[in-house]
Amino acid sequence: MTDIGKDIERPLGQAVRPPRAAGKLSGGAIMATVAVLVVAGISGAIALREKPFRKPQEVAVSTPKVTAAAEPAAAPPALAPAAPKPEAPVKSGGPQIIHVQTEEGDGPPKAAMVIRDPSTVGQNLKVAHIPDKALIEASETGPLPVRAADGRRPFDVYARPWSGGRGARVAIVIGGLSVSQTGTQAAIAKLPAEVTLAFAPQGNSIGRWMQAARQSGHEIVMQVPLEPFDYPKVNPGRNTLTVAASADENLKSLHWALSRTTNYTGVMNYMGARFSADAAAMEPFIAELGKRGLAYIDDGSSARSLAPDLALKDGVPFIAGDMAIDAVQDRGEILKKLDSLEATARAKGTAVGIGSAFDLTVDTVSSWVVEAKKRGIEIVPISAVAIDPQKG
Repeated sequence: MTDIGKDIERPLGQAVRPPRAAGKLSGGAIMATVAVLVVAGISGAIALREKPFRKPQEVAVSTPKVTAAAEPAAAPPALAPAAPKPEAPVKSGGPQIIHVQTEEGDGPPKAAMVIRDPSTVGQNLKVAHIPDKALIEASETGPLPVRAADGRRPFDVYARPWSGGRGARVAIVIGGLSVSQTGTQAAIAKLPAEVTLAFAPQGNSIGRWMQAARQSGHEIVMQVPLEPFDYPKVNPGRNTLTVAASADENLKSLHWALSRTTNYTGVMNYMGARFSADAAAMEPFIAELGKRGLAYIDDGSSARSLAPDLALKDGVPFIAGDMAIDAVQDRGEILKKLDSLEATARAKGTAVGIGSAFDLTVDTVSSWVVEAKKRGIEIVPISAVAIDPQKG
């Protein structure tokens, strides 16, 4: 009855709503909750995982520019990076540290250090047999060595590379090449590449032998016949420079010898005790070498030679021989001289030995060099022991 009374009191048009069951959710609410959870899960996964589809942030790295690399895209003139340049000139004789300017950015320029390999000093041996046209002057007798327009000297360009170290160093010059064809071939083939070879201008096929020697790694020099005492009874050969000849006549003879081949670093006397002691004869000779950028190697046979002082005066790289190694053609005697060279090098730092292309000399020197290297002696080209006034 109570329910009937309540129905009478309820306003018309309002039906009775059934009571809501406790603990139940509608389908829409469930779907909405699931959607929210799915979106939140996906967002979290994206936030926590790596972003392979995003371009990684670029890191600017300042590196020295290399001339062989591809050129960068064009930039406004004011912002164009400056090419790297050494802060100080490079000097030979040991490892060098070169400070290189890097590309300019938003901040101040930075610097990098490059260690220079001193063994790169000298001509690339792969092209050592090819004359540098800039170092050649045409003449009636053949190509003459000359300084290049940019100041480069044959002495520098044709020098064989060496370590640049400051240990005990021995330079050996073997002369008389091109006189005997078989002897020349044997010397080039047997002698270690560090041994310097000297060519006699009276020989044959000097151009061909020069190429073979340079391709084998040897530095070479040209021998020039100078007047000895008792000349002409003792005769060095064709076109000998003499005390009695005029300066022009001697220069003509010198040019003949110089034109016999190319790619050599200097000139070495053949005999010449009288000529080298005469100032009037020696001065124009040494001055001509300085003009052409050549070194002078004095074989050390005459204590009266004026070459050291004249070379210093005319800016000529100078080397004096310490001893002849094969005046006596005996293997034991030659080995004694070579051992004496080693002792001198250990005491003074350097030593220079002069020999001739005799079969016995070539064989003895070849075997001694191998053993000397094992004892810590460096065999160097003749240019490596020169006193060079132009390099201070």
